Amino acid sequence: MRKVVLLVEDNEDDEILTLRAFRKSRLANEVVVVRDGEEALDYLHARGEHQNRNPEEVPDLILLDLKLPKVGGLEVLEDIRKNPITMHIPVVVLTSSKHEEDLLASYALGANSYVRKPVDFERFMEATLQLGMYWLVLNETPPKQ
Repeated sequence: MRKVVLLVEDNEDDEILTLRAFRKSRLANEVVVVRDGEEALDYLHARGEHQNRNPEEVPDLILLDLKLPKVGGLEVLEDIRKNPITMHIPVVVLTSSKHEEDLLASYALGANSYVRKPVDFERFMEATLQLGMYWLVLNETPPKQ
């Protein structure tokens, strides 16, 4: 069964690099890309332009940027953890934020991991590759509700 990744990323360059790293590592997972926090919530709750999606079919991994338009990443994370359908999805905060309060708030709200995006292209590719391999291949998640 192929695992689905929800990539919540407003920076097109970071999106392209993430998708390239997944392809390079031969992770054949479907990656759904949403570009702001509001669209992420619409996707997860099957509303708006995602209203035809089955809300019971949730992603297996969420890569979540923090600094998002419309609804911030921390608010999205809080919503994910409050919803019984999405509360067990692994959420990796993948951000350029260097603020300690973002790190602390992410973990307080239930992030499974917090990764600062490397500025260097090769390091970004390697970090994304390792994230994908760990969370999609090695890690075992609880059965979907």
